[in-house]
Amino acid sequence: MRAIMLQGTGSDVGKSVLAAGLCRVFANRGLRVRPFKPQNMSNNAAPTIDGGEIGRAQALQAIGCRVPPTIDMNPVLLKPNSDIDAQIIVHGQVFGRLQAKDFHTGRIPFFDQVMESFERLKAQSDLVVVEGAGSPAEINFRRGDIANMGFAQPANVPVILIGDIDRGGVIASVVGTKMVLDPEDAALIKGFIINRFRGDLGLFDEGYKTIERMTGWKGLGVVPWIAAARSLPEEDAVAADIKRKAIVVIAVPVLPRISNHDDFDALEAEESVQIVRVYPGQALPGNANMVILPGSKATISDLTFFREQGWDLDLQAHIRRGGYVLGLCGGYQMMGTAIADPLGLEGEPSEVEGLGLLPVHTILTNDKRVTEVTGYSLPDRTPFRGYEIHCGRTELTFEATPLLQISGSGADGAISSNGRIAGCYVHRIFDDAKQRAHWLAKLGAASDGIDQSARVDEALNAFANILAESVDIDGILEIASSI
Repeated sequence: MRAIMLQGTGSDVGKSVLAAGLCRVFANRGLRVRPFKPQNMSNNAAPTIDGGEIGRAQALQAIGCRVPPTIDMNPVLLKPNSDIDAQIIVHGQVFGRLQAKDFHTGRIPFFDQVMESFERLKAQSDLVVVEGAGSPAEINFRRGDIANMGFAQPANVPVILIGDIDRGGVIASVVGTKMVLDPEDAALIKGFIINRFRGDLGLFDEGYKTIERMTGWKGLGVVPWIAAARSLPEEDAVAADIKRKAIVVIAVPVLPRISNHDDFDALEAEESVQIVRVYPGQALPGNANMVILPGSKATISDLTFFREQGWDLDLQAHIRRGGYVLGLCGGYQMMGTAIADPLGLEGEPSEVEGLGLLPVHTILTNDKRVTEVTGYSLPDRTPFRGYEIHCGRTELTFEATPLLQISGSGADGAISSNGRIAGCYVHRIFDDAKQRAHWLAKLGAASDGIDQSARVDEALNAFANILAESVDIDGILEIASSI
């Protein structure tokens, strides 16, 4: 069975999207392909068909392979709660917490689970496309590593190094990576790909040859800047706003522990919509038609941060102007009257006052709900589909009106009597074209009527077609079979 691993000269060089595109290229060739990332660190997660959660990037890569996502595709997922600790997800389920001070050694106990998943995927496929995390050049993390060379060495998987020319210094970053690696690790790297090139490819011929000469690695191609990649979900980095003249302005405050920020991708794809991400130190824009409070991995601390920015006052002014507010998951929890943390899941046991926008209150618990859901919004019965990933439960008072009816499990969310303030636990609720059109109609705009799943699939095909032309695909397959 063949396997290839993509590692990067740094974070955000495009490994995740390149892996997804290559998965589609190989699937188009008739190969049984599976994605794999030994250990991920991200608060952007997705549910799997076997009842767990994995990083959003591996879920996208599964779509590239035309297979449903499973827990084996990302056996260890770290979801940061704060700057000093993270929740550990092992085989899709909450395992415990990892302190930053234990990062060097705290991941080693999970290596057996990583290898078990890798072996299962190999047995199912002709090719496993493995994605590394960060960069192998971070040699201070080599001890205890299970995500890059710490996986590739014992698994005996050849590596292709990805460099991002758009950020500059790509020759130094690729050559420098070889210089800092142990010789045994450097020997596993069999080739390199230069990503995100703008302009005339001929201008980089000399630089490309220089990298080959100084590293001894095979150049496997230069990938141009591909517009279709903008339609694919980001793994970690919050996407930059797309500037356009739009009918509807939707503001999204960027919280320190924002999660599942791809909830807004389908809205941003609409030509009638301008998403404005509001960063610390900025005010919520006065011209916003809607404010969406996003998901959070640390609801109480992010609510405190929200108030420290003065966004609670901005939000009240927005409501007085007749604006809409929607809270998703953690954002929904913030909108209630109170959030209780009796077990101290986010610090010391406490109860804090919510924003008081909906007659609901939340109790944080150890129980985690991870599931795909379908249903319809109330009372208009507009269908939707999405997923839930959250801890705790939100209880409605007798004054509250539910927002959604979940198939097979009852009501979810709440909505104000005037229909302008609402919240729910369902992520990616806007992916369904009918549900998205329902919300845009409230804001005075029409939808393009395209399901986000169809948009993503089309973007993957476009991306794969360009990769097939710009990258030595046969060379990659040869490297995958070389060890």
